Amino acid sequence: MDIEDFDFDLPEELIAQTPLKDRSASRLLVLNRKAKTMEHKHFTDIKQYLHQGDCLVLNDTRVMPARLYGIKEDTGAKVEILLLHQQEQDNWEVLAKPAKKIKQGTKLVFGDGKLTATCLDILDHGGRIMQFDYDGIFYEVLDELGEMPLPPYIKQQLPEKERYQTVYAKEEGSAAAPTAGLHFTTELLDEIRQMGVTIAFITLHVGLGTFRPVSVDKIDEHKMHSEFYHMSKETAKTLTDVKNHGGRIISVGTTSTRTLETIVRDHGGFVEASGWTDIFIYPPYEFKAIDGLITNFHLPKSTLIMMVSALADRKTILAAYHEAVEKRYRFFSFGDAMFII
Repeated sequence: MDIEDFDFDLPEELIAQTPLKDRSASRLLVLNRKAKTMEHKHFTDIKQYLHQGDCLVLNDTRVMPARLYGIKEDTGAKVEILLLHQQEQDNWEVLAKPAKKIKQGTKLVFGDGKLTATCLDILDHGGRIMQFDYDGIFYEVLDELGEMPLPPYIKQQLPEKERYQTVYAKEEGSAAAPTAGLHFTTELLDEIRQMGVTIAFITLHVGLGTFRPVSVDKIDEHKMHSEFYHMSKETAKTLTDVKNHGGRIISVGTTSTRTLETIVRDHGGFVEASGWTDIFIYPPYEFKAIDGLITNFHLPKSTLIMMVSALADRKTILAAYHEAVEKRYRFFSFGDAMFII
């Protein structure tokens, strides 16, 4: 398939720049993929479409304040570092700006010396391996000095860091939020549990590859980024039991979907597992793990719109997106939601 098959017109003013004050006040487009019908609701109405015996699968990753501003120790020149993922101990893969100024052995200083970093290696894609030095606990230092790495299409600063975290965020390690989960409040999740719907958690640390544009004309030539995932023994048992009793697995977000589909593909069912996934889901694809998906509205020509086009066929998805534009839904990370059932 061609990349142009996943294009659509999106007015720039529909890209949500700030989150709503009330997480669950966003709008919800409910898409029935078999009947090819659409309903326009509010997010709290999602309870109407969940049934006793279903299971919601949430990604409990927590976004690191991964953007650091500092200086080169030798020249005082300003530099910017974006943490991607930990290699071992205090060594991290990072993106650096300006990258050409950061060579092997270059030392960087952040927060008047509270944190320093030395470049150990230069990677093929232009990234760097940096070794950090600090006193105390790394994540506490990072929380003090770092900023949230908001997506490139969000131009405004976020005054409250926690608004770019889900209310159930727990496992530190993401460079971006699993944004479909931003709509849930603790109260809404409690109400869903009381309906007899199980809540289960997996972890997938979201990388910046999520925002990387597809640069090839034929989508099957695109190389997907890798992200670390983990499913516990408890979650694996929960999901297996739900399936065995005829319940539905409802994935919250494309990150949860990547994790679930990877595990079932590799192991033939839900099992305790950890690893790196570079799964690329696009039409035609037979979903093996999930029965429904709660997700936000994605960028034109992105791997994410390709994934949802595999769940509900491409023409149906593009029709839904056209409808969302017509009705002025808010798009992307801080935007409204879609429930594909």
